[in-house]
Amino acid sequence: MASPLTFRTAGLTAAAALLVLPLAACSSSNVDCSGNSCTATLTVNDANAEILGNTLAFGGVENGRATLSVGDASVSCAQGEEVAAGPLTLTCTTVTEESVELTAGLG
Repeated sequence: MASPLTFRTAGLTAAAALLVLPLAACSSSNVDCSGNSCTATLTVNDANAEILGNTLAFGGVENGRATLSVGDASVSCAQGEEVAAGPLTLTCTTVTEESVELTAGLG
C-alpha cells in the first residue's frame, strides 16, 4: 500500500501539470492562446502550429477553401465557416490565396 506522502506528491504533481498546461497549450510563434481558445495564422511558409496539444497543418487554399489537418482528420473551410477537426473546433476567420487565420478550441 502506498504511503500518504506518495498520494500527496502525486496530487501536487498533477496540480502543477494543470497549471502549466494553459501556458504550454500553444508553442508556435504564429499562435496566441487565452484559456482554451487560440488564434493562429498559417501560411504556405509557416504551415504548422501546436494548438492545445494538437499539431495543426495548413495544406493550402483552393477555390476559397483552406485545407487543414489535425492528426488523421482533414477538413476544409471557407471564410467564416466552423468545422470540427479531430478534437478541435476550427473557425476560419480569414482565407486568402496563401494563408488562413483561424480560431481553434477544444470540442
